[in-house]
Amino acid sequence: MPLFMYDTKSRKLHPIVPKDEPVRMYCCGPTVYRDAHVGNLRTFLLSDLIRRTLQLLGHQVVLIQNITDVGHMSEDLHAEDKVIAQSRVEKIDPFEIARKYEVAFHADLARLNILPAAMYPRASECIMMMQELISGLLERHYAYVGTDGSVYFDATSFPNYGQLSGNRLDSLQPGYRYEYSGNSGKRFHADWALWKLAGHRTEMVWDSPWGVGFPGWHVECSAMSIHYLQGHVDVHVGGIDLRFPHHENERAQSNAITGREVVDLWVHGEHLLFQGRKMSKSAGNVLLLNQVIEEGFDPLAVRLVLLENRYRSQMDLTWDSISAAHKTLRRWRGLVGQLPLCTQAVNEEIRDAFCDDLDTPRAIQVIRALEKDSNLPLEFTIGSMLYADQVLGLNLTKQETRVLTVELEELLEQRLSARRQKDWTQSDLLRDALESKGLIIEDSPAGQDWRWR
Repeated sequence: MPLFMYDTKSRKLHPIVPKDEPVRMYCCGPTVYRDAHVGNLRTFLLSDLIRRTLQLLGHQVVLIQNITDVGHMSEDLHAEDKVIAQSRVEKIDPFEIARKYEVAFHADLARLNILPAAMYPRASECIMMMQELISGLLERHYAYVGTDGSVYFDATSFPNYGQLSGNRLDSLQPGYRYEYSGNSGKRFHADWALWKLAGHRTEMVWDSPWGVGFPGWHVECSAMSIHYLQGHVDVHVGGIDLRFPHHENERAQSNAITGREVVDLWVHGEHLLFQGRKMSKSAGNVLLLNQVIEEGFDPLAVRLVLLENRYRSQMDLTWDSISAAHKTLRRWRGLVGQLPLCTQAVNEEIRDAFCDDLDTPRAIQVIRALEKDSNLPLEFTIGSMLYADQVLGLNLTKQETRVLTVELEELLEQRLSARRQKDWTQSDLLRDALESKGLIIEDSPAGQDWRWR
């Protein structure tokens, strides 16, 4: 059974059936000027789930994920590059900024048990690759040098523009979610910069046939995906916010330079809310993985919460849902630990859920049902959980390395007894004693629970 995924371009489910092995995947990577928040990481988890499912089905996969460390990354053509802007704030070199947050990005991927990509090419190290693509677009008359000396893609030269996002060129208003300036050198307001002249900018600039400058944002993904995946992408992954203009523009560039449809399937993940609001720096509700860890939660609890929702559905992440997932992880690992040498048991119901557009919530429901069914052999339940974990990536064989001391066990039992007797004063005193020794105590209608700080 193949993996069926929802294709943004056709608005239909399509099987991933590569023309040859390995399956070629491309995922738009981070812009490394700040820490990736959990909403950003949801996209990278999506590419990991697709990859893991394909591998479960016996495919080999090559995944390329770019690192955007330079380029025009703003809807306002006159805005400062985000990496350079952050270097002003932190008062260090822009390339140091990029490397600092790139290291943090890889650390977060590891914490979420996201498998490493085959390559993480940096935009700043692929400038010649981009310039060659731009030259090719100029030769084919898909691009032009504007009156300001910068190079632009001619959106009207690509007949199928808008098929991915549903936007029509004749309906796009100036300034709608794409780079716009009233006095730019463009012929048409929806054209976009492939190479921008440096002007007064002196950092992160390169020589080119069109003058000293820097690449546009969209051109890097076309150049990298075509180069590193030999001109064909089976699955292209990104967040829904990249559908337009980034992926629409990338598709136009890639198809124009190759003369064919470069990407078979475009897969997009939906937005993540936190505590009921869209996660954004301006709203002040950005959640970082480090914050989750500082609260004493296993970072894979975040992975589990995300898996309990379909990737195409907008979801609301809360501290309560993270806490509940943390408890579930502990329980499942405790169950798996009862038979540490148990082997995987192929579970067709779980496999079919994964193959149905990554229905991870249904796969998790199957696990919960197996866990509750006392009539099933423990070996089958645990074997099925281990089989599912090849895709879920929850590291269910991990065992708690820190164990409760006799003193802590006694304090927990004393507090439980105090609560049964409704001695709330003693209960609070014992909570303080336990938390001073590194535990976090949580009370619920189900009883008393704890976790390490």
